[in-house]
Amino acid sequence: MRIVFAGTPAFAVHVLSRLLEARHEIALVVTQPDRPSGRGLKAQAGPVKELSLARGLEVFQPASLKDPEADSRLRGARAQVVVTAAYGLILPPSVLRLAPHGALNVHASLLPRWRGAAPIQRALLAGDHESGATIIRMDEGLDTGAILAQRALVITADEDAGSLHDRLASVGGELLLQVLQDCAAGRAQAREQPSIGATYARKIDDAETVLEWSKPAQQLEREVRAFRPAPGAQAWLRGERCKIWRAAVLEGSAEPGQVVAADRGGIRVGSGEGLLNIVELQRAGSRRLRVDEFLRGFAVSPGERFARAR
Repeated sequence: MRIVFAGTPAFAVHVLSRLLEARHEIALVVTQPDRPSGRGLKAQAGPVKELSLARGLEVFQPASLKDPEADSRLRGARAQVVVTAAYGLILPPSVLRLAPHGALNVHASLLPRWRGAAPIQRALLAGDHESGATIIRMDEGLDTGAILAQRALVITADEDAGSLHDRLASVGGELLLQVLQDCAAGRAQAREQPSIGATYARKIDDAETVLEWSKPAQQLEREVRAFRPAPGAQAWLRGERCKIWRAAVLEGSAEPGQVVAADRGGIRVGSGEGLLNIVELQRAGSRRLRVDEFLRGFAVSPGERFARAR
């Protein structure tokens, strides 16, 4: 099929790659404008733009899809279908109606659960036992369109946002190819989303990544996994900000944030319920270290406290 593809980050790269492998014709790639990044705050191309340029695809980076230039470029692509995956901008009604097969979205959750910007992290934070990918025919709501295909995945005990992201992107790409085949053959069937069970996955903000030690250790461990590989769960120790990359839940009790023991087996910290055993962490300006390496350069003693602020 002849496709206009809209996407920006790594999740969308997985999906676009599957479309290219299946020899669909990508008439136009729409992605967000380059953003300042790094210490020099130089404009940085997103992953979808980088792949598209490498494959010789036409790239369009409008700040909005509502202006006349965007409308003209999209119509000029003469697409049979619009496909979006983690694009990051709202599609106006004119784009939803642009192609004969409408606009399809690859979403990283089992809709209607976790509509919105951060479905992967929210599923992990909530302790969900499963997630999945959903293909919808988009409407004017936020991830409210009719479901064309859906596949569930079990969330494993050690799953983090990175591993779940990659698995869902892979499944989403596979599902999309099936749906496009069904659309081309005229056998695609959509079902309306139920209103029961709908939840909203709001974007992760920086304040959420700072561990609140009064929470149960089980919840803190979920947060560590949900914020890995980015942006990382944070805490303050002896006035220094640390990122907590790996941890486990242990039995025991102590005051929230209080260090019970610190050795090569981990830094055991009190919480609202149980102990959080930190086994990989990072000081600001340093690299990620196993706990034994960390303690060789930054000794931690029982009775010290992790805090939410300096």
